[in-house]
Parts: sequence; C-alpha cells; structure tokens
Amino acid sequence: MMLPSSPNSKSNIHFVLIIVSMILLIDSAYAFLSPNTPSTMRPRTGMMDSLKSTASGMTGQSQDLFYAAAGKPTVDMNKYNIPMEQILEEWTALVTPKSPMQEEGIYLNVKDKQELFVDTLRYTVKREGGLGLILTEIAGGREDGVGITIVEEVLQGGNSENTGILPGDSIVGLTISQGGGVVESTDEGMMETSEERISASTECLGYDSTVDVLTSLPPPSTSDEVIEVRVKRIRRKPRVSVKLQYPPEENTPDTTIELFSGENLRRAMLTRGIKLNDALSRRFDSGGSGDCGADG
Repeated sequence: MMLPSSPNSKSNIHFVLIIVSMILLIDSAYAFLSPNTPSTMRPRTGMMDSLKSTASGMTGQSQDLFYAAAGKPTVDMNKYNIPMEQILEEWTALVTPKSPMQEEGIYLNVKDKQELFVDTLRYTVKREGGLGLILTEIAGGREDGVGITIVEEVLQGGNSENTGILPGDSIVGLTISQGGGVVESTDEGMMETSEERISASTECLGYDSTVDVLTSLPPPSTSDEVIEVRVKRIRRKPRVSVKLQYPPEENTPDTTIELFSGENLRRAMLTRGIKLNDALSRRFDSGGSGDCGADG
C-alpha cells in the first residue's frame, strides 16, 4: 500500500504489504469432542422419536455460505471450532434492539467477543425417520420458554450423520418446502406446481419449547422430503499475519503484525503504533473517520 508524499519529505514512509498468511492456531485447541466423551451436560429425558431416530437414510452437506464480501471460504472453517467444555461456558443470549441487519429479539452470542464469533450454517437433512439428534438444554427453566438448547449428540446412522451438524451447535431455524396442488396459469395456459414453504425459529429456546416447534411441523409429504436446518456454531476468529516492508532507502527493518481476518487494516496498523502518514505530505480533510486515509 503506497501513500502519497511530497517531494520535500525527509521521511517517505511507504508500506508495502507483501505477505498475508493464515495462522491456523490449532495447536492449543482441538475439534469437537466425541459424543462418547464425558461432559458436564445433563441431557433431558423423554426425547421425542423425531429426534432420536436412527434411520439409515443420509443426506449430504449443503453449505452455500458467504462471508461478507469475501465470498465462499477457501479454508476448512472447522479448524476454528472450539472444544465442548469451552462451548458450554461461552454460549449466552442477548436481548438485541432492532437494527438494519436484524429484527428486535433475543439472539445467541458469545461471552468472549474478542477471540470468538458465532457462525451461521445451513444443512439439508432428510426428514423421514427424524433428524437423528439428541438435544440438551444448557440454560432455561423460564416460564416464557427462553433458553439455550444445543446438540449433544449426532446419532450414528441417523439422518444428520455426515451432514456437517456437530455437537455444540444450536439449532436456530428450520425450513421445509412441500408441494401443493397443480394449478393452471390463466395467462399462458401452462401447468405450474405450487410449493408451500414453512419456516420456524428455535433460536434461544429451552428444550421443551424447541421440541414443541420441531413436532409442530407438518409430517413429510414424500419419503425423500428434506428439511433445511440452520445452526449457529462458536468458532475462533481466524488470524492473519501481515508483513510490512519499508522502501530500501528508509533502512528500516520489516515489521510483522498479527490481526483478525476481516479487521480494518488501516485502523489495525494505527492502533499498533504503525505510522502511516507523512507529516509533510499533501493532504485533504473529508470530514470522515480517517479510516480510509482521507483525513491526513
């Protein structure tokens, strides 16, 4: 990144970003625990058949996710999963006011927002025979049904096996599509098939309320009908290592800084004490925040 400077400048500090490498940081953390690993969770009894089914039918993963303007992830984001013990400590629920991004409501969040983030994933699961999941409540007991329910176990041979759903995920939404009748188009005289799309939210619900929503969905209309399961998962924020190189005439050693992926680069450099602007360079003031360099 080159910054303009005046010909009279005695200190033409130009930074060139030459290396951006992903630091996976997986040595000190590991993937989700096996369902057989003891944990501090206390499963609820009386699981519904729709959750415990071990039907042999399986579906593949459907994950067409985009991270802001970065597009689809090019790395396996499961490298940033955290262990179950940490998941149990980190899940929390926050009352959030309405914003341009979401409606007012209670949403899942994490306690350590500096190191962790909540990812949203979508998976397609065969409906007939049930989801093949065991759920457990880690927070709840309220009369209004608010709580936090997570996946404790993905049953072997169940419909959710190999779909991508993992222990520690929290189901936040469900969508099914069922075909209606066949109707005739009056304009073109062509036959069209109508489709009914049914969605339900389960975010920040206790166990009983979650099961009520799951069992309230209409039964499968066909043997191959699928359901879109939307889950939220806690992950560590990926980090990048950025190497800054000065022009040779500066005789200044290279500098390497570490920042979270997606962090505002200029702001991150300023907060880490990196000087970006030459005091003698030409400048203009746009009245903005200065993050784009327009404030000199």
